[in-house]
Amino acid sequence: MSFSWKKQWKFWAEVFDLVVFLVLVFWIVLFIRLFIATPYTVIWSSMAPNFAQKDWIIVEKITQRFSSFGRWDVIVFVAPGKTSPYIKRIIWLPWETVKFQDGEVYICSDNIPWSIVKDSEWNNCELLPEPYLPEWLKTNATCGKDEFKVQWWYFVMWDNRWRTTDSLCCFWIECYEWANYIVRDIDLIGKVFVRLYPKYTKF
Repeated sequence: MSFSWKKQWKFWAEVFDLVVFLVLVFWIVLFIRLFIATPYTVIWSSMAPNFAQKDWIIVEKITQRFSSFGRWDVIVFVAPGKTSPYIKRIIWLPWETVKFQDGEVYICSDNIPWSIVKDSEWNNCELLPEPYLPEWLKTNATCGKDEFKVQWWYFVMWDNRWRTTDSLCCFWIECYEWANYIVRDIDLIGKVFVRLYPKYTKF
């Protein structure tokens, strides 16, 4: 009887240790996913050619807690009025105005950090350099609006300019009066930190 009791005690002790371990792992994973990083799979070709369908990416959530995002950062967020996460690139920052003309994108601001690319038709406006896109790719304002003021937060766009449901189209098929085209801080999930598959890439 004594041997049987010890055997049962050892069994339940091992079960208890396993349960404690699984609970600990669960809370660690939950903490990481909520506050540090979350994995995602790209399901559309909206960010082609830089991201493709079925790419595995890791989105880190630390940057937004201690600093601001920068121009050209790729972020994941839930657009206002939507429920599914989007992956897009930050193009314009707070207190800038963006204008579209002849397939080109211009940034208008009192503090433009890059050198003149070509002469602009507006004061304090310069052509936006986009080295991550093919040179032949044009960006046309096809959603009823060709000028956007960004007073707060971020203006985002897809890399695949042929398919656009981003700030340029007010996250819909066209921009109507009072339509929202800005990504707010509360909409943000995080910044794309690394692509795990198929080609490992750190951003």
